[in-house]
Amino acid sequence: MNTKLAIFASGTGTNFVALADAITAQQLPAQIVLLVVDHPDIAVIERAKERNVPAFYLNYKSFPNKQAAELALVAKLQAASVDLILLAGYMRILTPTLLDIYPKRVINIHPALLPNFPGRHGILDAFNAGVTETGVTVHYVDAGIDTGEIIQQAVVPIEAGKGLAALETQIHAVEHELYPTVLAQLITTED
Repeated sequence: MNTKLAIFASGTGTNFVALADAITAQQLPAQIVLLVVDHPDIAVIERAKERNVPAFYLNYKSFPNKQAAELALVAKLQAASVDLILLAGYMRILTPTLLDIYPKRVINIHPALLPNFPGRHGILDAFNAGVTETGVTVHYVDAGIDTGEIIQQAVVPIEAGKGLAALETQIHAVEHELYPTVLAQLITTED
C-alpha cells in the first residue's frame, strides 16, 4: 500500500519535483495525492499539473481566521485520505488546529542544521554568520518555528571563497537527496 502524501509549497517546487521523481523511480513507496499552496500563481502548481497532481489553493484571506482556514484544509486532506503531510518550502506556521489531527504526520525540510538558523532565511543566516558548516534538517513540525523533533540531518561544509549562490545550490542538492531518502525510511519503518 502506498502512503498518500500531501505536499505544501509556496514557491518553485524543486523539492516537490525531487519527491515526485523519487516516487517515479520507485525509491519512495508513496503517492502524491494533493499539492497545497498559499499563493495562486506559483511555479509549483504547473509542476504538479505536469504530474497530474491536483492543487488546492488555500486563500487564507477568504477565511475569518487561521483556524477556519486550517479546518477547511483538514477537510480537504481527509477527503483525499492523506497519510503524511510534507512541507516543501511552505512559508506559513501551522497551528494545533491541523497539527493535533496529524500528530507526527507533518514533516518539514529546513536548509540549515537546526536548532541553528531557524526561520525563513536559514541559508543566508548561516552564510552571514561565518560558520564553517551548515546543512539540511528533516524534522517533525510543531507549532513553533522549526522547533519540532529532528529526524535526520546532513552536514554541508561552507567552503572559503565560495559565494552564497554556490552554497544555495549545494544545500538544495542535499535537500533533494535527503528528503526522499528519509521519507522512504520512515514509510518503510511504519509498514
